[in-house]
Formats: sequence, C-alpha cells, structure tokens
Amino acid sequence: MTASPEILPLGRDIDEPVQLNSLGMRITIGVFVAVPLLAVIAAIPVAWGGFLSWVDIALVVVFWTITALGITVGYHRYFTHGSFKANRAVKITLALMGSYALEGSLDQWVADHRKHHKFSDEVGDPHSPWRFGTSRKAVAKGLYYAHVGWFFDDENTSIEKYAPDIAADKDLRALSRYFPAIVVATLLLPALLGGLITWSWLGALTALFWAGFVRVALVHHVTWSINSICHVFGNRPFASRDLSSNVAWLAVPSFGESWHNFHHVDQTSARPGVLRGQLDLSALVIKGLEKTGLANDVRWPSPERIARKLKDPGMARRVPGHDMAR
Repeated sequence: MTASPEILPLGRDIDEPVQLNSLGMRITIGVFVAVPLLAVIAAIPVAWGGFLSWVDIALVVVFWTITALGITVGYHRYFTHGSFKANRAVKITLALMGSYALEGSLDQWVADHRKHHKFSDEVGDPHSPWRFGTSRKAVAKGLYYAHVGWFFDDENTSIEKYAPDIAADKDLRALSRYFPAIVVATLLLPALLGGLITWSWLGALTALFWAGFVRVALVHHVTWSINSICHVFGNRPFASRDLSSNVAWLAVPSFGESWHNFHHVDQTSARPGVLRGQLDLSALVIKGLEKTGLANDVRWPSPERIARKLKDPGMARRVPGHDMAR
C-alpha cells in the first residue's frame, strides 16, 4: 500500500505493522541514524592529539548540555506546551539557551511544533515521516523529509496563528530580532573559552570546530530524530491518535524527549518518561527548578491518568505510585 502525499496512513489501525519489522527497514533506519554519529566517532582517533583534546571534549559536553536543555526544557516543554511557569529571568535564560542550539528563532520553532501536534501524522503536519506513504521506499523518503527535508519547503508556519503568545512577548521578540548575533555567539564563545584555557590559537580553532560546529550538528541530529525516528520506529504503550513512539536508546542524548508516545498523549506533561525505567533528564531539571522555586505550577501527570492512557491495563504496574494511589 502506498499513499499519496495528501493521504497519510492514519485511516488504518495504527497498531497494524507498516513494514517496520523487516530486515530492510531496520537496516534503513539504522543507517539513517548511525552514519552521521559513526562519522564523528571515526574522526576522533584521527584528530586526537592534534586537532582534538580533553578541553574540546569538555566544551562539547558543556555546550551540548546547555543548548539541548534549552530546546527540551525551554523551547519545547516551557514555551510550546506550558508544562510549567517561571519568572522573567528564567524565561529569558531558557530562550537564550535554546537559541544557542541554532534550531531557528523561538517564535518559528514554537509555531512549527504546535502545528505538528495539531496535525500529527495527518495532512498539515510540517514533518511527518509518513508524508509519502507506507512502502519501504516511501518511509525512507519520509524519514529524510521529517529529519531535515521539511526545512526546504517554501511554506512557513504562521507565527501569528500558532505562536501569538510568543510574538506578543517583548522580551522574546527582542531575542528573535537578535538571532543573527546569537548565531555568532554560540560559535565564538566555545572558541574564546578554548583559546583562553589552552592559551593558543589552535585551542580556539579546535574548540570552534568541535564545541561549535560539530556540537550544533549533533544537537540538531538528535532533535530531528524525534521528528523522524520517533514517529516510525519504537514501541507505543499508550493510546495516541498518531504514530508517535518511544525509542529507548535515544533517551539520554535527547534528554528524555524520545519517550515520545506519552508526550503525544499528554502534551503539557512536564515528564513524558512516565514509566519505571524511563530516564527523563529534562524532567529532572524541571524538578530541580521547582524545588528551588524557579518553576511553579508544574504539570506532573498523576499515576491514575498515566494508567488510564495505557493500551494494556496490565502495564499499570510500571507506573510509579499507581499501586499506592489505588
């Protein structure tokens, strides 16, 4: 069965296998995700000692953490879905952290993502991997489109329609206006630190490459994998209206965003990793903000609500606190 770009596969039972268990599909998905990461890993021993040092690795970890949390906690859970409330200083800090990831201006990011949820895996979804149908060839094409191809579409999501709250905020409007300066800062700041720590121009250059360019590319790749991989491959314990899935091996690099199935069931939840064993680093950060008084009105889903959304009631034992709540 192959659908046209106007007809997505949600007219069928979403639990029906869509050629995902074939060896060819697994190889396609594996290559799609692994090749860019393997290319970076392969470059490490070649560059080590001359064009890569422990300083570069430390700067990659630091800037990856800052910018990835800016996307997950800031752009996504706070600004797009309102999973918690925060004061002005926290708001601006999260917006800056997310902007340093170079995934676009905040207002456009929020608009695109809200439209995605409104039309998830349906006509109108800006980046559904099912856009071209359900055959192996169509899904491979759709994976590329959902991952990066959709950026090259001429049509932009309306900010006025999908993100009027962001557009109306004077602080956030100012950040969007200065986004070109943020682009320069997120690349030059690692270079500046690398140069100062090593006291050399080479240290500045290697930090620019690894903690600047490579770090940005890897953060993008992980974020885009949520749009692509997490709507094709994985498991779906919760009853959602789309093909959002949980992908466990992406949980750590995505800071918990790959527990994507529950996120599409309860968009405003501050914690999509709701079952036992599901590590959600972004939720831990939000919990920390709450305990220090920097976040309030946090939307934590109750054990009863989580259990009700499960397809298999027998899985309720994996919901923390469910037995105590009964």
